[in-house]
Amino acid sequence: MIIDAWLTRGTRGAAALTAMIFATSFASTRADAAEPPSGAKGARAEIQLGLCAPTDRIVQALGLRSSGTPIKVWLFDDAALTLFGRGVRLRLRVAANGRSAFTLKVADQDCARLERGLVPSGEGKCEYDVHGTSMAGAVSLSRQLSVTRTNELVAGRVAPAQVMSPAQIRYLHEVVRIWPLPTGIRALGPMLLRTYGTPDKRYDVDISQLPDGVEYAEISRKVPVADATRVKETMEADLSRVGVDVCADQSSQAVNKLRSLLR
Repeated sequence: MIIDAWLTRGTRGAAALTAMIFATSFASTRADAAEPPSGAKGARAEIQLGLCAPTDRIVQALGLRSSGTPIKVWLFDDAALTLFGRGVRLRLRVAANGRSAFTLKVADQDCARLERGLVPSGEGKCEYDVHGTSMAGAVSLSRQLSVTRTNELVAGRVAPAQVMSPAQIRYLHEVVRIWPLPTGIRALGPMLLRTYGTPDKRYDVDISQLPDGVEYAEISRKVPVADATRVKETMEADLSRVGVDVCADQSSQAVNKLRSLLR
């Protein structure tokens, strides 16, 4: 429970954050202190910070506004988390109308050296993810599924491999070299995903609730790679100013979600 004294401080903090962001939005940009990845000129980076504070406190302190209807999210892996161990993540996001987006995401990819055609236009992207002190390329490839196919996948009547696009299959086969997929992969979830934005629309916040009620929160922003270090420092300062703690271990959220969903 959040006590009245904290609520007062959180309200003042949210106002201070908004004022500070407005004041700094006109500041000139500069290159990061750290060198961007080779060949990353012009690329985008998504800064992602796991937040270790009660979610109601995060919403109050940052003055968050809902960005839409909550959706259900399923992850896919086997009991040994074989896919996760290979840097592969399979995710199904189900909209309110029952249709879904089935996404393959592969970590630690060299965006500048991808073979032409591996990430077809309109089907995916390669961007840089910033977690903690690390920045690495990540490929995402998605395909839309009908209501029927979505239900079949969640129920286990069809396997993930049966609903994958040719581009997804090709990437797993030629780049990751993990095709066919291991046996025992199943749907894990669902998580309930609520999305928010800050009043100035600068930051996005995702709050995921697992079936056991445990919640995870992550704040993010997409910027040019050259600005990633500077913007990350600004994000951390903004959060500190309103009393929202950044998790000490920025690598643990994804695997902790999977381990909880396996139970």
